[in-house]
Amino acid sequence: MYKVTLESVTGNPGVPVNAIHFDSRKVGLNDVFVAIRGTQSDGHDYIKTAEAQGAIAIICEQMPKEFVNGITYVQTSDTAQALALMASNFYENPSENLKLVGITGTNGKTTIASLLHQLFTKAGFKAGLLSTVKILVGDEEFPATHTTSDSLTINKYLAKMNEAGVEYCFMEVSSHGIHQKRTEGLQFEGGIFTNLSHDHLDYHETFAEYRDVKKSFFDKLPKTAFALTNVDDRNGQVMLQNTQAKKYTYALKSFADYRAQILENQLTGLLLKVNDQEVWVKLIGSFNAYNVLAIYAAAELLGLTQLEALQYLSELTSVSGRFQYLISSKKITAIVDYAHTPDALKNVLETINDIRTKNEELITVVGCGGDRDRTKRPKMGKIAAALSTKVIFTSDNPRSEDPELIIEEIEKGVEPLDYKKTLSVTSRKQAIKTACQMASENDIILIAGKGHETYQEVKGERTDFDDFKIVKELLIELNK
Repeated sequence: MYKVTLESVTGNPGVPVNAIHFDSRKVGLNDVFVAIRGTQSDGHDYIKTAEAQGAIAIICEQMPKEFVNGITYVQTSDTAQALALMASNFYENPSENLKLVGITGTNGKTTIASLLHQLFTKAGFKAGLLSTVKILVGDEEFPATHTTSDSLTINKYLAKMNEAGVEYCFMEVSSHGIHQKRTEGLQFEGGIFTNLSHDHLDYHETFAEYRDVKKSFFDKLPKTAFALTNVDDRNGQVMLQNTQAKKYTYALKSFADYRAQILENQLTGLLLKVNDQEVWVKLIGSFNAYNVLAIYAAAELLGLTQLEALQYLSELTSVSGRFQYLISSKKITAIVDYAHTPDALKNVLETINDIRTKNEELITVVGCGGDRDRTKRPKMGKIAAALSTKVIFTSDNPRSEDPELIIEEIEKGVEPLDYKKTLSVTSRKQAIKTACQMASENDIILIAGKGHETYQEVKGERTDFDDFKIVKELLIELNK
């Protein structure tokens, strides 16, 4: 049971409410404004704006010095949590009317959530998806703006799912979302932990805090839920320490409830032995073997038979921007992947190296995002240079930072032995073009970091930019 402590109420607590907002610009007549203390701004600074725009009630952690007649003021110790609980109640607790599964971890969240949606749709169920890439209510698609949306958006779409008769919903749960209480008040049927590696330390400051925020998601799962965790990751068991949920494990290397073995790893897919049954899947690489195993386990825990789960696994197709590849007329393979952390980049490059014959070049195009964790930049540079035959360092989403300075920080991680492999091209499109020009028959180009994103953000402005679309057009043009 989720509760939030009320510290004081001024005015009439029984007023009718039209809508709830935490953005003062959206407040209209008879709306509630919830003042949230964010990383960039403090909602308490905008209480006067909300009052002027017709707010009927203000929810805050610190009462304003002056009250406006006719407005109700509610003080609580945690407005972020209050917003989440209010959102759930406002939309009539929609998470209770379907089976909601949350997926958390550094890598694999999007793939697992998206493919579980795909699998349950193939199995004949109406399914929903809340992910980095998109929001799906059955087959109806809506744009996504965050890995884990704000609590109002989450509950709004869960309510739409209720209306559409959705039975299962699969949701990416980010560390930011957990820390900012966006998932409070939601009723989860299960939680899945993928892995934990170097990411978001610009926000969490320490790895221990990052880990503990992830763990808190499992700590709050009810007894009726399942907690499924990857025990090949050293943090897998940590996630289960205090959970009341039913505990299940999966692994490729350790003893676990759900186990898999890679029998074949090719550019066209994986042959796996999953709990003594062989299955061919159209996904590539050992990191995807973990994803497939988590999907299989979750499908069984949600009620599918082993035979059903294996059948639908074999029919799944890859997620946009996750090891998405094409082969040009001159037999150049281009792979686009979202790998934007050291571990993810290492996994993708090792997968390609396992598959390729070593007679061809592996040309990697990679950058790092601006206004994000700077400590991972040299690590990305070191991994890219060590595991590729040629590397082009370029821009990702520089945001407010100077892209050339970001590239310099990436280059600092390159071992002296690998310097001769590297090249810097600030323009991402030019970097991709250079890679295409350098490639010969049978060579492989990896474009890492942005994956499914269809924009690039430079100095606060977003412009259209799709890695897959660009490399496809360039290879067609150069192959004429």
